[in-house]
Amino acid sequence: MDETGCYVGIDVAKDSLDVAVVPSREEWRVVHDGAGLAAVVERVRGLAPAGVVLEATGGWEAPLAGMLAAAGVPVAVVNPRQVRDFARATGQLAKTDAIDARILALFAERVRPEARPLPDQAAQALGALVTRRRQLLEMLTAEKNRLGPAPKALSKSIQQHIDWLNQSLAAVDRDLEDTLRQSPLWREKDDLLRSVPGVGPVLSITLLAELPELGSLNHKEIAALVGVAPLNRDSGTLRGRRTTWGGRAPVRAVLYMAALVATRHNPVIRAFYQRLLARGKAKKVALVACMRKLLTILNAMLKHQTPWLPGEASV
Repeated sequence: MDETGCYVGIDVAKDSLDVAVVPSREEWRVVHDGAGLAAVVERVRGLAPAGVVLEATGGWEAPLAGMLAAAGVPVAVVNPRQVRDFARATGQLAKTDAIDARILALFAERVRPEARPLPDQAAQALGALVTRRRQLLEMLTAEKNRLGPAPKALSKSIQQHIDWLNQSLAAVDRDLEDTLRQSPLWREKDDLLRSVPGVGPVLSITLLAELPELGSLNHKEIAALVGVAPLNRDSGTLRGRRTTWGGRAPVRAVLYMAALVATRHNPVIRAFYQRLLARGKAKKVALVACMRKLLTILNAMLKHQTPWLPGEASV
């Protein structure tokens, strides 16, 4: 975002859009419909802002962000946790839609997050399929947990729902595979990722949909983005402890399972894991390190468009 000009924060709710501008303190609200979206885009474009910030709200923000980007307005969609941390740091504890819009505008002015291009329609569709797959898995796990202690009168209904969820999951998996194979670029990336022992279709598809930055950042940046980079927590008498937190939880969850498989079947990751255990590292610490190493390898492969070469995978 530019160093000069005004900054705009837009709080996107299901029924309304609250807009705030700094430093002018201009504020307004419109109904969240087609006319309201068009009105906001037109008025914000007229302000020629240095940056516009929206929170990620489960997809409600996508149409507005897309329209702003198409209009040539620099827009950034940010993690809500970052904004709440910023609000607490400024002493703002109350929370309303209007207050949220003001906080977003201040966040845009003071933090100036990078405006990044939005995914195209094909990428959004792939992301929606991955999200739906995750939702089905969560429901499936919940129903399986309910089946055991459920009384006989309810068991049949729960089992029927489990069967339906399994069928829906299989259908989503087919749609994901078809979507990947229809795009030459995604098919090439998918083939590269799956060439690594331990990387299956779930991790590959999740990385392509949820981590489009893979291959464009360095190893430290991509690890921090996913949330597997060790962060300093030195304070007072506490020294030397490093923890990982934040990042993209959906990516981290599937990366964990892939790293677990890789410690058994990937020669590079297995040797690395054994070395860490021999040095006295706890298994969980060693496994997180394996997650980071596997991510680093995949990032380098996509960056340089090189297939899996075990002898050269010591990055």
